[in-house]
Amino acid sequence: MLKRTLPLLIGLTACGLAFGQATPAVSSSTTITTTTTSTWRSAPPSDALSENAIKTAIANAGFKEVKGLKFKDGVWRTKGRGGNDQWVDLSVGPVNGRVYVSDAPSKLNADEVKAHLAAAGYRNVHDVEYEHGLWSADATSAGGQDVDLLVDPTDGSVVAHTDD
Repeated sequence: MLKRTLPLLIGLTACGLAFGQATPAVSSSTTITTTTTSTWRSAPPSDALSENAIKTAIANAGFKEVKGLKFKDGVWRTKGRGGNDQWVDLSVGPVNGRVYVSDAPSKLNADEVKAHLAAAGYRNVHDVEYEHGLWSADATSAGGQDVDLLVDPTDGSVVAHTDD
């Protein structure tokens, strides 16, 4: 019993000493800056479909099982199992309810996505990449705000956006 208790007591004593230490004072001239790396909303926008409507859209797209549905990075993310019994990663537009399969090919290329965004009023479109079934891009909105965009791979419409 003593062999088991002694290491526990030593560990607790060390923790007590560590937590008992006073934190050093910060001078009044010290500036602490924090930043967040993600600018996407953590909740769906006010005009988004309900979670039940998103589940219905996934079922209507041919997926019979869904697991891990959560709103992340501007869209709903989940895994779905279709008719071939294989699980695939899915993204679902929060407003349009379209289901995007992560490994599906895009009907548009990067230049076509840039052209669609320019036609929609976005300027300085750059960092255009296709990943997770959607195009992502950085741009400047018509109002002059820097924005991050997720773009539909079939028609070039904006699926989700956030201020940069």
